[in-house]
Amino acid sequence: MTEPTESTEPLTSPSGTARNPGDTGTTQRPGTFLDDAALGQLRPLSFTVAYRMLGSVAEAEDVVQEALTRVSQTPDVRNPDAFVTTVTTRIAIDVLRSARVRRESYVGEWLPEPLVGPFPSLPVAMATPSPDVARHAELADDLSTAFLVLLETLTPTERAAFLLHDVLGFPHSQAADVIGTSEVAARQLASRARRRIAASTTAQAPASNTNSNPNSNPTQAHLRAQAQPPAPAQPPAQTHADTPAPARSTRPRSAADRARAEQLVSRFLAACEEGAVDSFLELLTEDVVLTGDGGGNVPQGMSIVRPVAGRVTVARMLATFISRGAPLHFERALVGGEPGLLIVADDAVGGGLIGTWSFEVSDGLLSGIRGVINPRKLGHLGPLADLDRLQAALRRELEERTAARRAAAHRADDQPSDS
Repeated sequence: MTEPTESTEPLTSPSGTARNPGDTGTTQRPGTFLDDAALGQLRPLSFTVAYRMLGSVAEAEDVVQEALTRVSQTPDVRNPDAFVTTVTTRIAIDVLRSARVRRESYVGEWLPEPLVGPFPSLPVAMATPSPDVARHAELADDLSTAFLVLLETLTPTERAAFLLHDVLGFPHSQAADVIGTSEVAARQLASRARRRIAASTTAQAPASNTNSNPNSNPTQAHLRAQAQPPAPAQPPAQTHADTPAPARSTRPRSAADRARAEQLVSRFLAACEEGAVDSFLELLTEDVVLTGDGGGNVPQGMSIVRPVAGRVTVARMLATFISRGAPLHFERALVGGEPGLLIVADDAVGGGLIGTWSFEVSDGLLSGIRGVINPRKLGHLGPLADLDRLQAALRRELEERTAARRAAAHRADDQPSDS
């Protein structure tokens, strides 16, 4: 792949609004290189591009390091945001191609490495104030677990074309330059990506909700809005091929949606404390899917290998998990920008993070639960739990319960029967 050339065209911000290079806050005098402060401003933008492409924090950080190194060695960069986006995307395409080979042999289901928190270091646009609530909602949607799982259905170039045009607002002509193809090919890649995503969201939509409000699931509704087939081509004199994608203006996400999601997670947390099957049944859609990602790196019995579907089946599995009496607790957090839970080991077994749960909501109920407990995907979040120690505690708890039941049965047998 050839070294990218520095763009002289205005860059469009992730919200789809065009801005001039002077608005980025990272311009420089002719004949100079970007200094450390300017490179530091570019790092969050490079990371969000790389993470959207790869769904892996570790791989994204490696890509960012290489991209910033290349940018730092290029003189007279007139549009740093556009240039770092170009370099990051091109490197990420190569990394994703090799990563796909590894993911084909992955043990169990592959889920993205979770981001936890409000993303204060990941602004929507560079050199702008901290994102407000609406801006944060936009970024959270694009970094959510559900969104990244859908992007896994795309080829590396389809993913790049879709993200550049539909998410970052690049015209197809600029996206083509980034990917290294023609404008027509870039347009086709993005269109094919929309169709794949539309097919995936349709397949994942609960059958029981076919006639319900199409915006009841914010993530799926947003993706359906972006995935509509492109309008028929206009004559050349009227074409709008080089205008940014307008997807943001129709985003269904609202403060009320997020409040309902927060409330649902609160009810789910209460159900975990109760541990009753009926408590979970009240929160799940008929075809809810529970997915776990242990990656073959957790003790046997601590993660599911295949997704489990169905309201009753998932409710029973969750209740069984809670009833095991594991020395752990749950903490509320934003996982992938959405209300979620952290699974944390109790101090009695050394503490530390066990995993994360992220949720997908449809019609006020949970339609998807995704748990990541693969320790190789959680190291960036802080100290991890000792899973072997946790399993040993679970085994002792099971042995004690079994012994108590046998003792109770023995006492019952020893009591004289009424004559």
